[in-house]
Amino acid sequence: MNLRFYDTATREVRDFVPLEEGKVGIYLCGLTVQSEPHVGHIRSGVNFDVLQRWLRARGHDVTFIRNTTDIDDKILAKSAEQGRPWYNLAYEMSGELTRAYAALNVARPTYEPAATGHIPEMVEMISSLIERGHAYAAGDDSGDVYFDVRSWPSYGELSGQKVDDMEASADVDPHQVSRKRDPRDFALWKGKKASEPDTASWPSPWGRGRPGWHIECSAMAGKYLGPAFDIHGGGLDLRFPHHENEQAQSRAAGHPFASYWLHNAWITTSGEKMSKSLGNSLLVPNVLERVRAVELRFYMVSAHYRSHVEFSFEALDEAAAGFRRIENFLDRAAAELGEVPTGGTLCADFVTAMDDDLGTPAAVAAIHDAVREGNKLLGDATDALRGCAASVRAMLDVLGLDPADPAYATGGSDEARLTEAVDALVRGLLEQRNQARVDKDYASADAIRDRIKAAGIDVEDTPSGPKWSLRDQQGTD
Repeated sequence: MNLRFYDTATREVRDFVPLEEGKVGIYLCGLTVQSEPHVGHIRSGVNFDVLQRWLRARGHDVTFIRNTTDIDDKILAKSAEQGRPWYNLAYEMSGELTRAYAALNVARPTYEPAATGHIPEMVEMISSLIERGHAYAAGDDSGDVYFDVRSWPSYGELSGQKVDDMEASADVDPHQVSRKRDPRDFALWKGKKASEPDTASWPSPWGRGRPGWHIECSAMAGKYLGPAFDIHGGGLDLRFPHHENEQAQSRAAGHPFASYWLHNAWITTSGEKMSKSLGNSLLVPNVLERVRAVELRFYMVSAHYRSHVEFSFEALDEAAAGFRRIENFLDRAAAELGEVPTGGTLCADFVTAMDDDLGTPAAVAAIHDAVREGNKLLGDATDALRGCAASVRAMLDVLGLDPADPAYATGGSDEARLTEAVDALVRGLLEQRNQARVDKDYASADAIRDRIKAAGIDVEDTPSGPKWSLRDQQGTD
């Protein structure tokens, strides 16, 4: 089966054929660093991390660019509210985002450009659009420059809209619409306003100002991936106007731009997109006080990237319990085998699922199937067990979920750290119990067993040694 993706532009699942055999260029629209990231923000990073991992597993050399928008209206407004420089806010929030990505084992991109580092490329592209007749400077002293949507007949093709059915662009104040040839024209360059700090503007042929949001990504994608590249991705909310505008201005400038468009769906709460404005956001550090980072990632990966996820802590806890069952198998296999080797063979069902538009739900089901088969092999350290465990670990690695990955070795939630501490204490008591048995001091061994039991902990003696677990709260003895 060929690797296939649902392409937003064509609205169909298409075979993936890279522009250059064996090489893939991906551009992911990253976040505007105005505030701390919540789990809805991070979903895009996790989903496209799975994409690049799978492409590499299939033998492709991937160049993955993920930008950050570090200058825009929201950053300026929020920094003014907080009484600090806009660049200080953007810098701090960029750090928060980096830490959230790292906690969830989102691999670093090939490069992560920031908008403010690419002003010359944006000015050059705007100038080219003016020369080609697709952009114009406002006929006043504002310094604004707009893209002329009527000059590009294909405008609206990505989102499937007609220009006459669109609302006016929302990137300028209502009283400034008269500067435009058409209300739908969008800003490429925003002239400096007296109310804005001098540091938030750069020189240009049209006067000091700053770039519009859409031109930023077109310029950065072109710089690092060239005029034509394979995949452009981002959240579903970016399809219009952001990605529509990116495509129009890039192609109007003579760049073929992206061959495939992939968009991940939202994480919602009460049916609404998780966002700061709705006040229903769940900051990543707060969620990680309840579950481990690998469990949160498992929760996200278990849903298809194009499926909306209605967030609930009950569903998160259920996913975490499911992942721990996988971990438990690997722990027991490692106890029998000495270690679980890397480089295992991916199950055929897993490969088929991933090749079919990154079908992670079916891929996770394939992992659970392998775990069930592996549990039947426990107690007999055979090559079959070794191969099964290695396969499970290999599939988890593709999804960024290998519990042995060093990315998960530090940090974690308070609950996870408490579990580690309890594990160390219980194992110490079990070693004392075992020694008492060796010494035939059965009274002491029984007393230690009773202490553990009284603490609500069950112990199971297995061929590979004792295993402990918290007793079900409903259980009785």
